[in-house]
Amino acid sequence: MDPFDSSDSLEGPSKTAATNAEVPVPWSRFSAWLECVCVVTFDLELGQAIELVYPHDVKLTEKEKTSICYLSFPDSYSGCLGDTQFSFRLRQSVGRSSSWFGHEDAYNRDAPVTLQKEHAHFHGYVYFRQVKDASVKRGYFQKSLVVVSRLPFGNLFHSLLQVIAPEYFEKHEPCLETVCNEIDQWPAPVPGQTLNLPVMGVVMQVRILWMEKLFRTNIILIHFIHELDLFKCFQSVLIHMQMLWELMLLGEPVVVMAPSPTVSSETVLALVSAIAPLRYCGDYRPYFTIHDSEFKEYTTRTQAPCLFTIMSFKTCIYTAYKTFLHKDKSFIKRLLKGIQKKRPSEVQSAILRRHLLEQTESFILPLERYLESLMPPQRSMSPWKTPPQIRSFSQDEFMKTLEQAGPQLTLKGDWTGLYRRFFRSPNFDGWYRLRHREMTQKVECLHLEAICAADLLTWNKDKSEVEIVDLILKLREKLMKARKHQLPVKEELLEKLEQSIQTIISSLPEDLQTLLHRQ
Repeated sequence: MDPFDSSDSLEGPSKTAATNAEVPVPWSRFSAWLECVCVVTFDLELGQAIELVYPHDVKLTEKEKTSICYLSFPDSYSGCLGDTQFSFRLRQSVGRSSSWFGHEDAYNRDAPVTLQKEHAHFHGYVYFRQVKDASVKRGYFQKSLVVVSRLPFGNLFHSLLQVIAPEYFEKHEPCLETVCNEIDQWPAPVPGQTLNLPVMGVVMQVRILWMEKLFRTNIILIHFIHELDLFKCFQSVLIHMQMLWELMLLGEPVVVMAPSPTVSSETVLALVSAIAPLRYCGDYRPYFTIHDSEFKEYTTRTQAPCLFTIMSFKTCIYTAYKTFLHKDKSFIKRLLKGIQKKRPSEVQSAILRRHLLEQTESFILPLERYLESLMPPQRSMSPWKTPPQIRSFSQDEFMKTLEQAGPQLTLKGDWTGLYRRFFRSPNFDGWYRLRHREMTQKVECLHLEAICAADLLTWNKDKSEVEIVDLILKLREKLMKARKHQLPVKEELLEKLEQSIQTIISSLPEDLQTLLHRQ
């Protein structure tokens, strides 16, 4: 049997690709980390306006520019004087292509899902300065330096801004050009490696987690590049952590009202990270204003959101949501006792993050076990047949497994109801699509390994030329896909298959050999 079934550019630095393949692509290393750097200022006639974008030929749409302008300044009532740092997230315009020059697949393949590059959104990291200035008509100097990236590396980029922003406000564009040229010398972000990133005489040392090491053992390693002080964000609502975890797990709408964009963005990002290592697949905006073009999209929805208010005097949560699980009172007491003993905030954060991590892992583990049961057995993998299909996910079948393989936690409550609601959430859809894609790749790998281990030369002896040519073309396609998608198949197996293909071709008549070599 057959193994298969059938505008004019501005002056200045540019990210334009070089025509000569041997010449390094300008700004390719810069683009592995950042999309661009923007300077947003306040114009008396125009309001917020982009003063500078670097590199100069970055193609931001008018909608993206407008959004960046509004999101780069605190609300006028927040009273932010001095220097303020916060972050935002905005939707990319339809049809925009990535500027990662091939880094995308390699990075996202190895990075944990919570640290992967965004396909449809930009992250903006802001350093805003507002100080009294008698030389300005409004009486205040107001300007923001904004780093725009597809990477969710909050701590890294805020640390970068702390280094470069004060210097930029003193020396302006020449300083920014120097910084961008330095970033263009950085190594590409590689999960699992410690990277040294020099800028303005400072070397920032970072380590991005490798995907397989996300669970437990190395959780502290991504503090610098990504994580927030969870305890600081949630200290006033510790007794509601179970409810907040469920709201985020189920993708329920939540509105955070805060006195400043710093508190708002930190709180939203802390909420999103509360379900790690599961990726939050709903839309979220760390900072949002009524001037945003998508504001109406969120305010015309019929479902009332949970309202999480942080004001100067009292933090409150208003919601009609009823939790499926009971509170873990012993854990809350442990954190409250830590407050009494003045335990350091970073220790409290580590305890809180470990608790949330274990709760999410315990919730996901039964789903992972069930998915494994949907995989075709390896013994059914034949090189002479098409790969066997992965069985479909059945919610009812999964529910039956909970009696023997349910969450391994002492928390009591309606776990079945929680799972049924989770199945209707964007987080389940995103998790299942990712896992199904990974399982499909695993089946492809096993099938490819079975083909590599088969005796293709013996199979070839009693076949017609048409069948042999058809086999060669299909084997080549499978080999090409394996390398293109970087499937985890040993290179020596792929080389062995390549040699077998060449041996089979050499056994054909010369005209067919010539034809196949041309393809």
